[in-house]
Amino acid sequence: MQANLEVLEGLVRRLDINVPMDQLESEVQSRLKRLARNVKMDGFRPGKAPLSAVARQHGPGVRQEVLGETLQSRFGEVVQTHQLKIAGYPRFEPKSGQTAVAEMTFSASFEVYPEVRIDALGSGKISRPIVNLSDADVAKTLEVLQKQRRTFESTDRAAAEGDLVKFDYQGTIDGVAFEGGKGDDFVAVIGEGRLLKDFEQNLTGLKAGASKGFDLTFPADYAAKELAGKGAHFEVQVKDVQAPVLPPVDAEFARALGVEDGDVNKLKAEVKSNLEREVKRRVQTKLKEQVMELLLQKSTLDLPQSLVAMETERLMKMTEADMQSRGVQSMKLAADMFTGQAERRVRLGLILAEIVQANKLVAQPEQIRNLIQEQAQSYEEPEQVAQWFYQNPERMQEIESLALEENVVAWVAGQAAVEDVTTSFEELMGRA
Repeated sequence: MQANLEVLEGLVRRLDINVPMDQLESEVQSRLKRLARNVKMDGFRPGKAPLSAVARQHGPGVRQEVLGETLQSRFGEVVQTHQLKIAGYPRFEPKSGQTAVAEMTFSASFEVYPEVRIDALGSGKISRPIVNLSDADVAKTLEVLQKQRRTFESTDRAAAEGDLVKFDYQGTIDGVAFEGGKGDDFVAVIGEGRLLKDFEQNLTGLKAGASKGFDLTFPADYAAKELAGKGAHFEVQVKDVQAPVLPPVDAEFARALGVEDGDVNKLKAEVKSNLEREVKRRVQTKLKEQVMELLLQKSTLDLPQSLVAMETERLMKMTEADMQSRGVQSMKLAADMFTGQAERRVRLGLILAEIVQANKLVAQPEQIRNLIQEQAQSYEEPEQVAQWFYQNPERMQEIESLALEENVVAWVAGQAAVEDVTTSFEELMGRA
């Protein structure tokens, strides 16, 4: 068999492969004979069907199988000879206008990986948040945990933010009631955003037994399109106002959060440790985001469309599976919804692979162990979770990829101009 390589536009290559038909038919006959020894066919005992009958029923499939294997084998040999880096899968097609019976010529069309050019990164600027956790940050987090376990007690005072209010309401537009505009014994906590802001403001200041009428305008982007942008009048009757009661930070509270001996100091230490892990994760994420943007700006490469198509298909199937898991009715998603994201992911993947290879970056065993421990610490049984990682090759591969990503971020940060920026915990969490 002979083969010749042709360079087409961009990353596309074409390879012509000549397949001697006598060799192919010889292998087909050999496989049919082996198949005839055990094959089950109607009207014959197993292994007793004549070769001609076996060939009629199974010949086309066996011939296609042999041809596919022959082309893949020869394609692999040529790829190795020319030291080609194949992106995606080749597409084989018989060449048109063939008259010779001694051999057939097939064309294999495929893409190769591109050359990745990365400009100097010294002019790139990266901001690195520096966060010093304080006792106040721990106290605020404990307060959040207290609010998650709050109870409510009826009060005679007027409703304020944070209070739970039970009320009846009736809404009208131009004097006419509308669907969803009436409710009895409706319960909401003021300030949690379940109600429109204007509605909450009109509930604030009312005591149990009080009534009030007021006007408001539904937002232009209101979920119920038929109400968006319209003005309405509401009458409300408050039935009960309940003030929040936070549990004290004591031994019982600590035990409820997993500290078996109820030691409050241990609870605070655990909270601080969790915050430190979250700070580290957030800082690393912000660095990674900036590094990836810098690499996209500084890199030049052609995108293999076969890889983009594969990534688009993968993202589409992931989205469809996620929708089904959430009980959302399945629908046919358009591939172009994911093309932009797929192109970005493929581009970044090629850039990162180039940096890893060019700089011989590797995931160190200690680095992998630390990443597993960090992830395992978020669970009640960290040792079991760590063991689960070590016993799962796919999870270990994910951890190794994370480690390599960290190494790329560190390498780029070593090339670029990094500015340390003092940042509060609240700012880092996006709550400032």
